[in-house]
Order: sequence, then C-alpha cells, then structure tokens
Amino acid sequence: MRKQENETVVLKKGDNDIKLDYIELRKAVLVLRAVNHKLRQKMLELIEADGQMTVTNIYVKLRLEQSVASQHLAILRRAGVVKTTRQGKFIYYSVNEDRIDQISRLVEELAS
Repeated sequence: MRKQENETVVLKKGDNDIKLDYIELRKAVLVLRAVNHKLRQKMLELIEADGQMTVTNIYVKLRLEQSVASQHLAILRRAGVVKTTRQGKFIYYSVNEDRIDQISRLVEELAS
C-alpha cells in the first residue's frame, strides 16, 4: 500500500505521539541504509577529511576496484549524503552536511 504525500506516520512513545511526515521518514530510511555500511562509512570519513575527492582518489586510498568505489558512491549520492561537482573531466565528491544534519535531527527526535 502506497502512502499519500501529505500523510503522516504516528509513533507511540509512552503517552506521547510523535508525528512524522511519511516522505521525510522514507528519505531518512534511505540515508540510514546508505550509511549503515562499513565501506561507505570509511568513504565518508575520507571525503570529509579531505573536503572533496574524486573517485580515483577514493579507490586508490581504500585499495578498491574502481567499479566498487563507484557503486558505493552512487548509493551515497542517491541518498543525498554526498554532493558532486564537475571540474573539467573530473567529478569531485563532498559530504552534504545539510543532509547529514537533517537526518541527525530526525534521529535525535525519534530517540528522545
């Protein structure tokens, strides 16, 4: 069953109800699934440390096949966790801090 865009999900926490927008909740799940992988976590740490990196820099530093690095970066990109910037023939990946903050707030709200 597909939810309507304006539908909210109500979670019970003791005597309190937590109302969440269904679309935002789905987006949060996508992000959490994307970052719940050791290799992708390493990639994010590496990108964050350097500010921005190309896929070549990432697969060389992590000693991966290029295709493996690209597949994992695609998952992070679809989840909105990384942003891309093209400079000539190179694509640079950087961490999308706004998206990370947005999901962190949602997780904190659910955990409190």
